[in-house]
Amino acid sequence: MGKTITIDPITRLEGHGKITICLDDNGDVDRAFFQVPELRGFEAFCVGRNAEDMPQITSRICGVCPTAHHMAGTRALDDLYGVEPTPAAKAIRKLFYNMFIFEDHLIHFYYLGGPDFIVGPDAPAEKRNILGVIETVGVETASKVIEIRKRCRALMSQIGGKVIHPVLGLPGGVAKAFPEKQREDLQVFGKDAVAFAQFSLKAFADIVLGNKRYVETILSDTYINETCYMGLVGKDKKVDFYEQDVRVVDTQGKEIVTFEPRNYAVHLAEHVEPWSYIKFPYLRKRGWKGFSDGKDTSLVRVAPLGRLNASEGMATPLAQEEHDKLYDTLGGKPAHNTLAWHWARLVEVLQAAETIRQLADAPELTDPHVRNMDLQTPRTGIGIVEAPRGTLIHHYETDQNGVLTGVNLLVATLFNSAPICLSIEKAARGLIHKGKVNDGLLNMVEMAFRAYDPCFSCATHSLPGEMPLSIDLVKPDGTVHAHISRNRK
Repeated sequence: MGKTITIDPITRLEGHGKITICLDDNGDVDRAFFQVPELRGFEAFCVGRNAEDMPQITSRICGVCPTAHHMAGTRALDDLYGVEPTPAAKAIRKLFYNMFIFEDHLIHFYYLGGPDFIVGPDAPAEKRNILGVIETVGVETASKVIEIRKRCRALMSQIGGKVIHPVLGLPGGVAKAFPEKQREDLQVFGKDAVAFAQFSLKAFADIVLGNKRYVETILSDTYINETCYMGLVGKDKKVDFYEQDVRVVDTQGKEIVTFEPRNYAVHLAEHVEPWSYIKFPYLRKRGWKGFSDGKDTSLVRVAPLGRLNASEGMATPLAQEEHDKLYDTLGGKPAHNTLAWHWARLVEVLQAAETIRQLADAPELTDPHVRNMDLQTPRTGIGIVEAPRGTLIHHYETDQNGVLTGVNLLVATLFNSAPICLSIEKAARGLIHKGKVNDGLLNMVEMAFRAYDPCFSCATHSLPGEMPLSIDLVKPDGTVHAHISRNRK
């Protein structure tokens, strides 16, 4: 009789989840399961509300990336009311959003993902946290992290009204203009943000790339899954967190399709499983092929390395240089190395910082004309942005008064949900042998999902009361031995 190992709760992520690893009689991994035991209810209880409320309602899904939902909702309202935001509004939105990407990515690198490399994957559990990072890199470096984030969030509060739950976006524009008197402060911050992004990339190069063992781990087959990739791109097919063309490439980096937001349902479909409340999106035309990777897979990965793989480069010069270093080290593009998501995240930090610096000098930034009021009769609105964790889609259907009749939210982590399952099982199979298991090895299994910076608060959400539960106990031959169910009261 084999042994079962449960990691519950899994750590350093947003939301809740658990990993179950089943060993065979020889102590090797038979199966490994990743489960999200929460139920998401936002799509249901938004129906009947005014569409204009969605940027505020959906930003409450999660306190980690409320800006992503706020901006996706705002872009969906633009589409819903058939209105193009003014140049000033677009500049303010892009500025605000790149500031969000900048500070959110830094949270993950230094607080969540970074401890695995900065402190060490098999360091004592009590050291694998921000305190361990501070002890390793020094108080001075930690102070720099805190200070740059503090300045960034202060500016975001001034621009968006709030930093956690912004009140900036409106259909056709934004709530207020950016004052000329703040431009100089923004220019100084932009310059400092670029310098800090470069500092973080150097720290990664020194601590991670300078460690032979870490590089071997990143390049090892244990942390490789060959999937398709997806991300937003600008007209030049470069990485862009705000523009709305979605590009998908296959496992070899060849373009499968580039589509506009309104066509997302033509190209993307959603699969469900009875054992999880999370959905599993896939490429519709390839069909659901199960939890499998390889040349014919229908699964796509998103978030930093997914965006880089799906693009033809970065939109800013310094980030492009770092992009080239990344792919030179990983052996070409696309790269399938799951742990390289951390590196790609820092490349995106640099692009966000460079974009902030560019927008700080943009003449249209302080134009007082911040809203286009040429609103049309609403019916359907679809908005897409790149959340730090990947492509985020908001789809609203309304009556002629703008009251919601249907809502679909394809949250970033959903696209990575099936690949996360694959990554966890492959890591477990590669790391656990003959029943030899310790805390360090289990943490290295967790590293397979942590690289994605998943947010299960967004991907799933619980409603008040008990959740419905349905469990099938399955025999090794696939037949159902017993069924257990519980209905929500």
